[in-house]
Amino acid sequence: MLKTRKWVAKRLKVTGTGKIKLGKACKRHLLSNKSSKAKGRNKYGLIVSESETKRIKRQIPHSLRK
Repeated sequence: MLKTRKWVAKRLKVTGTGKIKLGKACKRHLLSNKSSKAKGRNKYGLIVSESETKRIKRQIPHSLRK
């Protein structure tokens, strides 16, 4: 049986089209020092590149793949 890499399960989401979405860093604390622009750019996650997607999909079980 294929086991899940727990770091993948905790940090990444698979979209409906099979892309992998990742949350950005620097948005948990010390936000009063950051500008509105910096906080706005950091609002949404980012899509992982194709080369990294192939590597990550090997680390998640078949039931989570799309």
